[in-house]
Amino acid sequence: MASLPLPSTLNFITVRNLFIQYSGVIGIGVMSISMVLALRLVWLESLLGGLDKSYRLHKWLGITGLIAVVLHWVAKEAPHWLTKLGLIEGGHRRGAGSHSESDSLNQVQAFLDGLHGPAKLIGEWAFYALIILITIALIKRFPYKIFVKTHSLIAVVYLALVFHAVALLDFASWSQPLGIVMGLLLIGGTISAVIVLTGQLGKRRKVEGAIETQHYFPKMKVLETLILLKDGWKGHKSGQFAFVSFDKKEGQHPFTIASDWDANNPRIMFITKALGDYTNFLPEKLIIGDKVIIEGPYGCFTFNDTTKRQIWIGGGIGITPFIARMKHLAHNPSSQVIDLFHCASELEPEVLNKLTVDAAAANITLHVILDKRDGHLNGEKLREIVPEWKSASVWFCGPIGFGKDLQKDLFKNGLPSNRFHQELFSMR
Repeated sequence: MASLPLPSTLNFITVRNLFIQYSGVIGIGVMSISMVLALRLVWLESLLGGLDKSYRLHKWLGITGLIAVVLHWVAKEAPHWLTKLGLIEGGHRRGAGSHSESDSLNQVQAFLDGLHGPAKLIGEWAFYALIILITIALIKRFPYKIFVKTHSLIAVVYLALVFHAVALLDFASWSQPLGIVMGLLLIGGTISAVIVLTGQLGKRRKVEGAIETQHYFPKMKVLETLILLKDGWKGHKSGQFAFVSFDKKEGQHPFTIASDWDANNPRIMFITKALGDYTNFLPEKLIIGDKVIIEGPYGCFTFNDTTKRQIWIGGGIGITPFIARMKHLAHNPSSQVIDLFHCASELEPEVLNKLTVDAAAANITLHVILDKRDGHLNGEKLREIVPEWKSASVWFCGPIGFGKDLQKDLFKNGLPSNRFHQELFSMR
């Protein structure tokens, strides 16, 4: 609509120039929103349903932006390719940033017009860098450490693309609603990129601590780590998580908090499972007394609803938020009737005993589902065990596919969509 009225003659070049503007606006627009989401803003997190949902949106906006800039690049190169193939005639043509009205004496426009050459060159190289960096982010075979270190470079690429966009956006658009919206997005994205690059991300929410105790369960490959925090932690709700840095070289990793908060006993517990190149070696690397940096808390998987009944389902290490909640309920009783399903491939006797004790203290009914003994939990089994399931809210944390299957089954059989809560614990 900002391009109306359309050129009187619509041919390949004029349509191509319109599409370059359109794809460019879409690409830099969604990337700007994605940059703002990267700041982990608490007020924005609550609007989007948690940092896990915010990061999912961040990821798909990044993918959308990549597709848009690829189409933008194709449109830019298309005349060159078609000329080589002999399908169109070569010759002088105006770029996407040209203006059909007249040679303007406007100093701002003249200044921006003078930047077209460098803006195009910088934009092209930024495009190549963006493809590489987003590919690293999406392919999980690249270690998390490499992902974290390279992903921050997208902020540099983004700033280069901001320069490209400011110089090449059709000048007439700046006086229209489109220009106002784009200006706000670019300012917000630029501020976000600077915060990321200067190391200010989450700085006010970081607290130092030290490892106090550790307990390793070798059969399950699970490590329980208790950390004594220094002043600064403002507390957390059960079900939230934090970014934990045990090693500066490795960087931050997100772990769900497995303990209730007591300001008089400033300790926090994390339960981690060997699931990758980093967590596999945590039991060997971590030493009592080691310094730890914790940033948070984050997340909205906090069991807040008004239903008379709740059903909790923890798949594997997904039991962690429920452990924290049980510890909270042991000191803060609730009138809700709660059934906890813990689904696992194996459970050591000591772990089972801890869960049983926590469930009893919190007045919760514990159902342990072992794959080899009981088979996999599905919607049919759940409905049989808890006949009053329709009056409950369901809280799930575990493998995403497992959660989707349960959600689909329960929705199909009448569970309201707003009563299924799932933690999407994936940061890339």
